[in-house]
Amino acid sequence: MPFYHQIGKIPSKRHIVYRQDNGNLFHEELVGTQGFSGMSSLVYHLHPPTRVLRTGEPFSVQPKVAIENNMRSLSFQGFEIPVEADYLKSRKVLMVNNDMQIGLAAPKGKMDYFFKNADADEMIFIHKGNGELHTMYGSIAFEYGDYLIIPRGTVYQLNFESSDNRFLFVESHGPITTPRRYRNDFGQMLEHSPFCERDIRRPSDLETHGEEGEFSVLIKKKGTIFPYVYASHPFDLVGWDGYHYPYAFSIHNFEPLTGRIHMPPPIHQTFEGNNFVICSFVPRLYDYHPQAIPAPYHHSNIDSDEILYYVDGNFMSRNNIQKGQLTLHPAGIPHGPHPGAIERSIGQKETGELAVMIDPFHPVMITETALELQVPEYYLSWLEQAPAGE
Repeated sequence: MPFYHQIGKIPSKRHIVYRQDNGNLFHEELVGTQGFSGMSSLVYHLHPPTRVLRTGEPFSVQPKVAIENNMRSLSFQGFEIPVEADYLKSRKVLMVNNDMQIGLAAPKGKMDYFFKNADADEMIFIHKGNGELHTMYGSIAFEYGDYLIIPRGTVYQLNFESSDNRFLFVESHGPITTPRRYRNDFGQMLEHSPFCERDIRRPSDLETHGEEGEFSVLIKKKGTIFPYVYASHPFDLVGWDGYHYPYAFSIHNFEPLTGRIHMPPPIHQTFEGNNFVICSFVPRLYDYHPQAIPAPYHHSNIDSDEILYYVDGNFMSRNNIQKGQLTLHPAGIPHGPHPGAIERSIGQKETGELAVMIDPFHPVMITETALELQVPEYYLSWLEQAPAGE
């Protein structure tokens, strides 16, 4: 959950005269979501943010759904996503519902345009690569293991310094926040929270770009990209303050909660959105009751799908899982550890697994792109021995 932040030069009060050295007014803009009742920031531009030179021909980026109603456990080899030089083309949506889109990307190089998602907050989890997220609010350096939370309406450039880049992304049509139970009535993170404000990296190094010319901004709205060309650089702020801004949080700073017996998945929760949660599985000590079974018990997905993205280490409840692989266990049927995993976990003291879990509370649809990455007959992998011919 963002907290109050201020950077650069701002006037002493809101909505008062604030002039540049040449006598011109700075151009104040309120940026926020949920009307005038959600989180917002007041920003101060050198130039009006409304000067459009021209617009281009819109084009669709709506994912093509292959399976609308899925009731089979599925798995996908995420690292088989093709590398793309263009940032937007690299983003491949694998699962979608009315609340969110979930996908993978393997971009290469730097963006020569700016991008704004006018539809959704974005969560980008960096699996491979490093670089900087550039916005009008300032810059944020990122590396392996970072979550980037980018609120909708933020114009940004995501520039990788490496050539081998992989990330998981979520587009949420509602705000992405930290869990309410981690915060007090004033928004401060509580003592039992697995992370705190010190772990959240806010924008810094505000650079004021006063250039005028032609600046390409691609805006996403309702599954369509609208090309815009603006007359001034979108990062022309001299200062801003408020609660609406991008930030980074490293999965390596998530402090796991443990107990004498197996703890349920909500202890791993990191973020929440409208009808979904995001959890972080990190290296941790196992349960310490003398008769504890560290592997999770079988459980029924009745109210939510369960999507796991495997990052690193050996995931204790699964067999033959590779980095970058995803599994989808749909709502309505039970699932649990693979054969041998329960016995294998008994007596173990710790795990080095690293994974991101997404639980949508409304079933997801599967895209054509996802089926190109599908692991054949994954749903049969709980059998001690697969049937003949499979």
